[in-house]
Amino acid sequence: MTELLYQSGFGNHFQTEALAGSLPRGQNSPQKGNHGLYTEQLSGSAFTAPREEQRRSWLYRIRPSVQHLKNLVETNLDLIKTGPDISNFSIASPLRWDPFPQISDRSDWLSGLSTIATNGNAALQLGGAVHHYVAALSMVDTVFVNTDGELMFVPYEGALLIKSEMGDLEVSPGDLAVIPRGVKFSVDLATSHTRGYVCENYGEAFRLPESGLMGINTNASARDFEFPVASFDNTERPTRIVTKMNGKFFETEIPHSPLDVVAWHGNLAPYRYELRNFSAIGPTVFDHPDPSIWTLLSSPSEKIGTANIDFILFREQWRVAENTFRPPWFHSNVMSELMGLIEGIYDAKAQGFRPGGVSLHNSFVPHGPDSEAFQKASNSELKPEKGHNSLAVMWESRYRWQPTTWAMGLTELQPDYSERWSGLPKKFI
Repeated sequence: MTELLYQSGFGNHFQTEALAGSLPRGQNSPQKGNHGLYTEQLSGSAFTAPREEQRRSWLYRIRPSVQHLKNLVETNLDLIKTGPDISNFSIASPLRWDPFPQISDRSDWLSGLSTIATNGNAALQLGGAVHHYVAALSMVDTVFVNTDGELMFVPYEGALLIKSEMGDLEVSPGDLAVIPRGVKFSVDLATSHTRGYVCENYGEAFRLPESGLMGINTNASARDFEFPVASFDNTERPTRIVTKMNGKFFETEIPHSPLDVVAWHGNLAPYRYELRNFSAIGPTVFDHPDPSIWTLLSSPSEKIGTANIDFILFREQWRVAENTFRPPWFHSNVMSELMGLIEGIYDAKAQGFRPGGVSLHNSFVPHGPDSEAFQKASNSELKPEKGHNSLAVMWESRYRWQPTTWAMGLTELQPDYSERWSGLPKKFI
């Protein structure tokens, strides 16, 4: 595969053209587009939003997208759910799954997508969903566009080539990619198969969190986020377009590829990020900090400091705190946590949490280190040590996660998860 080129810088205003002279200079909408291209604006924010929150790009394409979503027919992708997805399952207990199953060796990314849990309300642009995908086939002549939320890809097995209308992104385990709502894309496989997590964010777009007293030189650096260069498909063959609107799916067929943007400029575009570029800070004297120091991206809510969804990354780290229980303490939070593991071991879960698995701890559901992790951390020599290579991710939300019927019916759901703490003895003297 040809090595892809990228532009770097989170929130930058980019300009890129796949054909010289296709991008107009000095204006957005000339009377006649260069090379006969159509001008089209893609707005990800209200026109009157504050300047620092405005997200939009100008696209210069072979055909306008008003030709794309006509003659739509409702279709069924019944394992993909959208909030509010009300079920009768209890969300008051801690839940954990073994690595999720492979549904079909004949699935592409879209047909292999299944929802683990949802919250909030897509129509009201609140909350989100977390899905799992498995794919053994590329999405040949099929393009997807989600109008309900932006999509964050976090693969844990195999590599993807995401071919969007604004350019291509290659994403492997150890990377993430985000596709803004309204951007059309297709997913090819760069390996024989792939599996991973997807977060669908109904709320405000993910952004770098406020850094406060930590300053701007910690956690994720804006320069490490990579955006595609323009790349277009001028193919003249039937292409299926699937769109998601208010939790329903519709499809149509057009006689050409819709991924035909020859040039674009703006600050709304897909992007990717290498997770091990994340440089978190931690305790250097004593005690354990709040997990918020591991926040990589945040979707804010109207309540300052309380996220619609935070994306949190736990990676290997040096542990040096003195006279301190170093793993996360026992806790119950107002925020609800859905966690996945990409590779390695998460230090608060010594048993039963493997790459590809999921744990779910909703608001005010107590959780913390299991019995084995507690005993080890309580009695280990407190010398400086670096943890094993690991990458764990968490989507933390102000709304409770509601597991789906599909997820609750899996044999991978661990029936004895709550017993992981039963070995904790009474120590009071």
